[in-house]
Amino acid sequence: MISVENLQVEFSGTALFEQVSFSVAPKERIGLAGKNGAGKTTLLRILSGEASPTSGLVTFPDDSTIGYLPQEKAVKSEKNILDETLTVFSFVGKLKTEYAQLQQEIIDRTDYESPAYMKMLERMDVVQHQLSIHDESRLEGKAVKVLKGLGFIENELTRSVKTFSPGWQMRMELAKLLLLQPDLLLLDEPTNHLDIEAIQWLEQFLKNYPHSVLLVSHDRTFLDNLTNRTLEINNGKVYDYKVPYSQYLVLREERQEQQKAAFNNQQKYIKETEEFIDRFRYKSTKAKQVQSRIKMLEKLDTVQPDDLDRSGIHFRFPPAPRSGKVVIEGENVSKSYGSKKVLNHLEFHILKGEKVAFVGRNGEGKTTLLKIIARLLEYEGQLKFGHNVSMGYYAQDQWEMLDPQKTVFESLDDLAVGEVRKHIKSILGSFLFSGEDVDKKVSVLSGGEKARLSLAKLLLQPYNLLVLDEPTNHLDLLSKDILKKALLEYDGTLILVSHDRDFLQGLTERMYEFKNHQIKEFRGSLEEYLEKKRNEIEIQNTPANAEDQGKPESTTKNDWQERKEKDRARRKLQNKLNALEQKIEEKESLMEELNEKLAHPENHADAIADGSLYRQHTQLQKEIEKQYESWEQIHTELENL
Repeated sequence: MISVENLQVEFSGTALFEQVSFSVAPKERIGLAGKNGAGKTTLLRILSGEASPTSGLVTFPDDSTIGYLPQEKAVKSEKNILDETLTVFSFVGKLKTEYAQLQQEIIDRTDYESPAYMKMLERMDVVQHQLSIHDESRLEGKAVKVLKGLGFIENELTRSVKTFSPGWQMRMELAKLLLLQPDLLLLDEPTNHLDIEAIQWLEQFLKNYPHSVLLVSHDRTFLDNLTNRTLEINNGKVYDYKVPYSQYLVLREERQEQQKAAFNNQQKYIKETEEFIDRFRYKSTKAKQVQSRIKMLEKLDTVQPDDLDRSGIHFRFPPAPRSGKVVIEGENVSKSYGSKKVLNHLEFHILKGEKVAFVGRNGEGKTTLLKIIARLLEYEGQLKFGHNVSMGYYAQDQWEMLDPQKTVFESLDDLAVGEVRKHIKSILGSFLFSGEDVDKKVSVLSGGEKARLSLAKLLLQPYNLLVLDEPTNHLDLLSKDILKKALLEYDGTLILVSHDRDFLQGLTERMYEFKNHQIKEFRGSLEEYLEKKRNEIEIQNTPANAEDQGKPESTTKNDWQERKEKDRARRKLQNKLNALEQKIEEKESLMEELNEKLAHPENHADAIADGSLYRQHTQLQKEIEKQYESWEQIHTELENL
């Protein structure tokens, strides 16, 4: 159990947290909610030990471990991806050395009753347990499996870390934490740099994670599928909801309504009491009652409704000018960077009014094609634009293209022409820039503020084609919902890249999947597309029966036979697993007996002196580790079935 008691955090005399207390139980999955600036990242940094509270206690069990993934991290390494990932296991070599030293020291010592001797035995058990968890022979295989799950392909694992983008480097940092399996895993926006496939893999990995997870995310689907508890930070307090994010939103609204009703009732009571006091203050016959009510008001705990943050962007895209029926048509579109082929002879078309999503893992060419469409890259083949097409483009790194020396107002004013210049402050207000905010330099804006300012630029003129590359990055959940609503109402053509499943669901009706330098069209919703991908993976993982190919009339019989064979194999593996667990239990009982003998060496002086007891201990430990390795292999085979 991890405990936070009476946490207080102050910055420049202003309280960010006031008397915050909560606990984290083993294997919990907790989402951390609250508006931007509420203190979510600060709380994660305090729990990780990177920051200290003004007062209060954060208590962890002895020997517990904590892993923290920040939103961004500078990665400097000369190693390749796999070798750098394996550096998280550098402690294993030290543990082996320590174990050997402890073994020798125990053999040499004779102070069997001393506290130091007992402490040494305890430490030996801890080191032994750690070595059994982090078996060196399996570390590289585990690392490869996790890196591939997060989107790396085989030939990328030997590439230098510094040749990868910051987003891919953060995937590697995430892989390190997942491999270490700390008792408390703290994740700050872990899906920011992941594509849909990697997000789904991470989601499944964390569902089966053996310890506790506390995370911040703006991915509603990720939170709903993974968490079973939500901690909301609001006005320096923490509210605890034993439900996933979407259910928390409903309960939060109910809490707000209850608080509002309680506040109104209390205000009514205060007003009536004050009127009674004013009316009878100077009447001697009512003096006792007046004094009683005065004391009651003085002792009254005032109900203060929490601030429910409803501030979010609010806008609509201007009506789209008329365009031709075919907006874009691509013929044999190809793109290479030197010898590296990215896109190869693509054929596609986008019609007027369509909302189309580009999907697929990162690095497959989605952003490259968007840049070609936006006329920012040279290419081979033909790209034809329809009649009267006017395009608005939002780049993935759009907010980094802003001039840091310009003010918020100047960033729009320098681009606006004609009548729209009269409405710049109104447009900025729609994106939460008002008052003195419009005079802020871009250099002091947060990532979310820069993203909102970049979106505001799309309103400076009417477009009939919007090309958006990851527009929800750095937007909070409320702003994402409003952007989605605006895009649903937009009457022009939309081409969109996004890895946010909740954002994509219901927004697009056609997709192009990017894979192996090619694209494949899919018509349907995101959920239908993901279901199709799941079915494809299941088919790939199911061994084909060559004899059954080309025999559709016997499909039912073959299916029944296949299920029968699987059931037989499953029962066989389960029996092996049960027998092995029995053997492991017997060996561990023997190990307990040996540990008991080592704990009372005065009764086994001869075996201690000639070292036979320690040799038995070492041999037995190897046998147990080998049995656990077999258990893991059989268990994996059983899960695959």
